[in-house]
Amino acid sequence: MNTKLHALADANGRPLSFFMTAGQVSDYTGAAALLDDLPKAQWLLGDRGYDADWFRDALQAKGIQPCIPGRRSRNEPVRYDKRRYRRRSRIEIMFGRLKDWRRVATRYDRCPTAFFAAVALAATVIFWL
Repeated sequence: MNTKLHALADANGRPLSFFMTAGQVSDYTGAAALLDDLPKAQWLLGDRGYDADWFRDALQAKGIQPCIPGRRSRNEPVRYDKRRYRRRSRIEIMFGRLKDWRRVATRYDRCPTAFFAAVALAATVIFWL
């Protein structure tokens, strides 16, 4: 089984909400699902997979400045703050710490609901307790 885990995290790299999709599904699906859960923020740091004009417009409507590099296939390059984008490593560190739990790293649970519960439990214990 192949899945993608999309997450919202705060400035300290602590997860706020998760959304799980099938592995072959576009990142836009996860972005659309997590759009309503966005807290009040100045910036949103995202990977290239979240680069879409509709997503940037939705963030601007919420008063959030996107810091997402453009896809390589874009005709016009997108400007973004490269220095601020380096802070995205905190999110990568968060996913790495979640994978310290063997059950999460190896996708021990085959049922998506049980796997998602294991991810939520691991995030709660690691970051919030």
